[in-house]
Amino acid sequence: MSRAAIQRAAILAVGSELLTASRIDTNSLFITSALNAIGIDVLFKAVIGDDRAELAQFFDFARRRVDLVVLTGGLGPTDDDLTREVVAAQLGLPLAEDPTVTALIAQRFAARGWKMPEINRRQAMVPQGGVVLPNPNGTAPGLWIDSDGGAVALLPGPPREMKPMLEQLIADRLGAMAGGTLLLRRVLKIAGRSESRVEELAQPVYGPWRTRTTPIETTILATPGQIELHLSARGVDQETVSGALQRAVDEIRAVLPHDVFSDDERSIEGVLGELLVARGWRIALAESCTGGLATSKLTDVSGSSAYVDRSVVAYSNASKTELLGVPPSLIATHGAVSEPVAAAMARAIRAQAGVEVGIGITGVAGPTGGTDAKPVGMVCIAAAVGAGEPEVSVKTFKFPGNRELIKTFAAFTALDVVRRMLLGSPANADWFQK
Repeated sequence: MSRAAIQRAAILAVGSELLTASRIDTNSLFITSALNAIGIDVLFKAVIGDDRAELAQFFDFARRRVDLVVLTGGLGPTDDDLTREVVAAQLGLPLAEDPTVTALIAQRFAARGWKMPEINRRQAMVPQGGVVLPNPNGTAPGLWIDSDGGAVALLPGPPREMKPMLEQLIADRLGAMAGGTLLLRRVLKIAGRSESRVEELAQPVYGPWRTRTTPIETTILATPGQIELHLSARGVDQETVSGALQRAVDEIRAVLPHDVFSDDERSIEGVLGELLVARGWRIALAESCTGGLATSKLTDVSGSSAYVDRSVVAYSNASKTELLGVPPSLIATHGAVSEPVAAAMARAIRAQAGVEVGIGITGVAGPTGGTDAKPVGMVCIAAAVGAGEPEVSVKTFKFPGNRELIKTFAAFTALDVVRRMLLGSPANADWFQK
């Protein structure tokens, strides 16, 4: 019997631990990406504790609104693992033990020299008509259930078990049920502009995209240090959809030529690293208020030892003098948080390391220490760049947010300043201004 294609999905993450501060639901991000890749939209997701009534209510709400409900977690052997029982009850399907599944679970225990506890038989209970999804990485099998023109997938909670199971489900079954429609995405990462300014410049460009032969949807997101413009398009032909997205990317780049630093998921640190490698240049950093965060970002990239030489965290005034040779008179005259001191730090670390690029960062991260003249969020960033006598760029920024955000903004922006200098791109007057 033929059925309509699966186009809309909902995700229910089950587990009381996901409602605490110690655990985060990361499974839904992977599931959303995997479903989008085969043309299935995720309309909503929810996290539900180990509560039978709540889970039943959320499951009924979801299955009446979408073609596919994906549940993760709650498939273990203990009393608080309720997912399979609740789903079966809400669908009116009796549960029965599958001896083949029981035998597989027993074999996993036997391989470790253990006897399977009787409680694990709960994991072998299968709703009538359900299809067992093998789990080579754990004891909890998944389940696939066709019901009332829709479908339900029950997947284990641990990501190392859930991810390969979902990938296999897509390959074996779900991919063919998605109707053959592709959903492709591109993400443009933008630096040095506020969200409102990006919208002001980009909206006239992307406004007409919905009426094109291959319509393109857009979403704008603000994250610490950067703005992201998400583009998505549907179609049955990958070349056509990819081409439409590339034209859209080119149009946005035309209005933000110096600000779009990535359209292929690369980070600012990855982009800067590639620029340094292309020139055969190395970089050194002198950080005060960021406490080494800019260096940490750079060294998050595998292979960064090819271009990162060293870093000095000179937090106190004395350390700026002792480690970097910043004159005490310069600090006394201008203050530690000043453009002259930031420039001196950048020049000093560059000269010490014998590299082409030096960064100096000094500022007030807060929440204490600010004054009327130098408020919390004020950060001076300098870059000394060049193979010979360096070009020195120094700028004062006022970053918003708490201490963590200010440090994140400052570290990101320091890397972007160098990126722009290497490309010969100008900075923007509205940098992080609302």
